[in-house]
Amino acid sequence: MLSVTPLPFGDRVAVVLPGSGSDARFVRSAFSEPLAAVGAHLIAPEPDVGRGIVAGYRSALDEALRAVRDMASDTDARLLVGGVSLGAHVAAGWAVDRQEHLAGLLLVLPGWTGDPGAAPAALTARATARQVRDTGLDATVAALRASAPGWLADDLARSWAAHGEGLAAALDEAAATPAPDDDVLRGLAVPAGVVGAVDDPVHPTVIAHHWADLLPRARVVATDLVAVGADHAALGRAAVLGWLRAAAG
Repeated sequence: MLSVTPLPFGDRVAVVLPGSGSDARFVRSAFSEPLAAVGAHLIAPEPDVGRGIVAGYRSALDEALRAVRDMASDTDARLLVGGVSLGAHVAAGWAVDRQEHLAGLLLVLPGWTGDPGAAPAALTARATARQVRDTGLDATVAALRASAPGWLADDLARSWAAHGEGLAAALDEAAATPAPDDDVLRGLAVPAGVVGAVDDPVHPTVIAHHWADLLPRARVVATDLVAVGADHAALGRAAVLGWLRAAAG
């Protein structure tokens, strides 16, 4: 648990979006406890493979904003938004025109800035989509288990199976979707916690630091995949801690 008492913000809603190929179960395991510690209720949308991952995520954010505005005045910002990897990209891009309604951002493991280009996360998503099409899901999962930490392989095997036949398209969509560029990030003035994992070659920590340097009110907190494997909530705690530090100035 975070070593803080619930802050005098009142009840909040936090929408946290899964990463590419991931799912709401992972988000809940990482964020439910840290957000509850600061009086926030978590909403973790499932990827909408049929509709399109990005469109589904943006729709979930829109719906949450409408619900929060129905509960509070326009000046009472109660909504936290964020995500992991692709989810962080989508949340930050969506937030730029809605900042007056937001309490903050939780941006975990951003994969690139602007165009995906040859970013490791984009290359990995494209390669995995190609492997799924060429060899099938079972062979792709077997290859993953040979190279990734066991906990990560278990989580992705579950979520990839749930994506079904839409997995390859979802991965290709993620790899082709631009993240917020430098100018967009400079314009996001709400408090933001940014998280990098020092042992994650797919999401280099240099990207997390770059985002935190551009965001006007951000704090970066580092973790590692070993810690996340032992306790998924380590990821959420890092994000919430960074947000609290940014909000405190």
